[in-house]
Amino acid sequence: MPVISSVIDSGLKVLVQTGMDDDGLPVVRSRNFSRVKPEATDEAIYNVGDQLGQLQQYPVTAIRKVTESDLIFE
Repeated sequence: MPVISSVIDSGLKVLVQTGMDDDGLPVVRSRNFSRVKPEATDEAIYNVGDQLGQLQQYPVTAIRKVTESDLIFE
């Protein structure tokens, strides 16, 4: 029997580099945005993340789509 994935929620995470630690490694923080429409395309989510990134004080290191799904065994 297959397991079916059903998306129940999506979000957007924009990672920004806020500086360097004592060892010279980057310090990265995330800016999280919830309630993204699950049917939104990856390109649309990226474009929104890019626009939000331009409003940040620090440089963006990554834009991530976060998806929460129910797994149903049938």
